[in-house]
Amino acid sequence: MTQNELFAYFKDYLENYKPYKKYWNYEDGVVLLGSTDMYKSTGEKFFRDFVMNYLEEWVMPDGTIPKFNAGGPAVDNVLCGRNLFFALDETGDERYRKAIEFHMEKLRSFPRASNGSFWHKERYPEQIWLDGLYMASVLYMDYETRFDRKEQYPDIMIQFRNVRKYLFDKEKKLYYHAYDHAKQQPWANKETGCSANFWSRACGWWLMALVDALDVMSDQIYEYYRELQDLLQEALNGMLQYRSSVDGLIYQVVDHEGTPGNYTESSGSLMMAYALMKGSRLKVLQPEKYEGQGREMFESIMENKMKEVDGKLKLTDICGVAGLGPGDQRNGSVEYYISEPRIDNDSKGVGPLLMACSEYVRK
Repeated sequence: MTQNELFAYFKDYLENYKPYKKYWNYEDGVVLLGSTDMYKSTGEKFFRDFVMNYLEEWVMPDGTIPKFNAGGPAVDNVLCGRNLFFALDETGDERYRKAIEFHMEKLRSFPRASNGSFWHKERYPEQIWLDGLYMASVLYMDYETRFDRKEQYPDIMIQFRNVRKYLFDKEKKLYYHAYDHAKQQPWANKETGCSANFWSRACGWWLMALVDALDVMSDQIYEYYRELQDLLQEALNGMLQYRSSVDGLIYQVVDHEGTPGNYTESSGSLMMAYALMKGSRLKVLQPEKYEGQGREMFESIMENKMKEVDGKLKLTDICGVAGLGPGDQRNGSVEYYISEPRIDNDSKGVGPLLMACSEYVRK
């Protein structure tokens, strides 16, 4: 696929994009973030226009967001707010500054586990999910770097340290999808509190949280900067062991290459490719060791997952959704993850495609 064909796909996708939900949501947020990245990399105006048109419709003059918690209180709701920093930089419009404060007020009041970590959702008490670090902690870091003199950096580091402490498997070198601090959920191991398996997109959210937090934090706070750098390298080294021997991508259940029905999943693979390339560009990874592997993974997506379906180009093999609970639902087994539907052109795949492409075309 040529770059022109891919850009034509992006343009068509964005021009026909409909909000994923009827309220402020992270699924739209990742497409906006990817579009911002592409605008910064290429200067193509249609990426900027997509972001600004969306935000101008959703952000009120007083900085409030309609239906912010309409889907229920969750750290997921904060993710889309990361795009407000770009809008503020582009326009200087005070409503975007107010909207950033609106998000921080919500985050400050969000419930936490006794270990200091934000709950993933209000209806998932005492639970830490890998997704949540990407949803909330990067915005929190950007805010502290820009507006709060980095005073809450220690609190942000608690969020990352707890994930490493509770969700990392030292033998497999991988991160479990989620952790129940109360150890009461049916899906949670009664001794460790962890879910049973390693899901590709959850691991991808974690990788992107680390590299994006490094991007917006001050490297003058060297101890914290180096700590996140080490976590990123460790996590990537773990994941790289499990690249498919067939197409070099990451499986839906990361460490089960030979399990019937398991497949290389596009969104998690793109998130990993993005982290490899961006980490190399930021020099928090050694480019000579990591950048080429990220570029290979992106090229494999272009070759194996971008397909013509019903006469239109589509990104295929995106896991529609996967979670744990509530209660006995979604038990976290290998069979469960494989059973979730695969869909085309979902925003949770196209957003990371935009992000990874933005890194790939910078050279």
